[in-house]
Amino acid sequence: MPAYEEQIKDIEDEIRNTQYNKATQHHIGLLKAKIARLREKKSSGSSRKGEGYGVRKTGDSTVVLVGFPSVGKSTILNKLTNAESKIASYAFTTLTVVPGVMEYMHAKIQILDVPGLIKGAASGTGMGRGVLSVIRSANLILLVTDPFTLPQIDVLKKELHNAGIRLNQKQPDVRIKKKEKGGVDVASTVKLTRLDGQTITGILKEFSMDNASIVIREDITADQLIDMIQGNRVYVPAIVIVNKADLADARQLGVIKKKIPNAFLTSAEKDNPERIKRLIFSRLGIMRVFLKQVGKKADMKVPLIVKNGSTIGDVCERLHKDFLKRFKNAKVWGSSAKFPGQTFSAGHELADRDVVQINLR
Repeated sequence: MPAYEEQIKDIEDEIRNTQYNKATQHHIGLLKAKIARLREKKSSGSSRKGEGYGVRKTGDSTVVLVGFPSVGKSTILNKLTNAESKIASYAFTTLTVVPGVMEYMHAKIQILDVPGLIKGAASGTGMGRGVLSVIRSANLILLVTDPFTLPQIDVLKKELHNAGIRLNQKQPDVRIKKKEKGGVDVASTVKLTRLDGQTITGILKEFSMDNASIVIREDITADQLIDMIQGNRVYVPAIVIVNKADLADARQLGVIKKKIPNAFLTSAEKDNPERIKRLIFSRLGIMRVFLKQVGKKADMKVPLIVKNGSTIGDVCERLHKDFLKRFKNAKVWGSSAKFPGQTFSAGHELADRDVVQINLR
């Protein structure tokens, strides 16, 4: 294992000492591909059975609290949910995954407090791999730190990145298909400013893809291409939470705003949790749809929680496996309709608080 670490470090040093420009773009792209391959080999060689946590996902979405030990994750969990996560002023208090349920806007959102991550977690340090396996399944990640340990956020982001977790990114629009022969065919629908055909071919060959067709529909980087080749990445929204903000003076608050301008500042022990609940709900990208039976008033007390952008067809699938087969049309009251009770097909995209009446054959 040390041999892989040394090789990775040597290549990272070379990249760090190489000025990025058009002339070095190809060379740096291949070096990044080599690092990804070495990490892949290292990970497969060091995986151990039984490593991980069995956590059953419940509710409408799952949020995971991620941070170094003793930054207040347990306090945040207890404020947001009915969980009773042990709280102490020393490190490694949380030794198992502690679940809780946050009820907000009729949604039941599972919140998980995982053991504190430390540097080297992605390589298996501490309970790193088991914790990361839970984090990968999240719908939203809360990166928790405090005013006195801000550099921890960069370490956390690096560990998550090395574990294949991409924060606040969308999966690139790239399609790769292996072929029997014929070399590498590259097609793009946009101008590529950060990669050229030679670099794309070289990176593919680093992963033993000597014959492949690739279609690129956005201006991607070498890192994004490598992600798509390896195919084991997850794309998760994230929020940085700076806890214990009440202990920071004006200078420290200024540093926080400069280094992490979008951070959410709170003091979990003292603040009303309503603000953070509202933020979590909005970042999860979920909405409420109310259902109506023919000839009856809509049930406005218990909505169906679905993802933003869901269609009538998605709602049908959530309600019953046979509803789409028997679907005739649907009437909609709300902001997605031009007039109350407008009739739509299954492909119509709904909006938050729409009322839907599904008519079956």
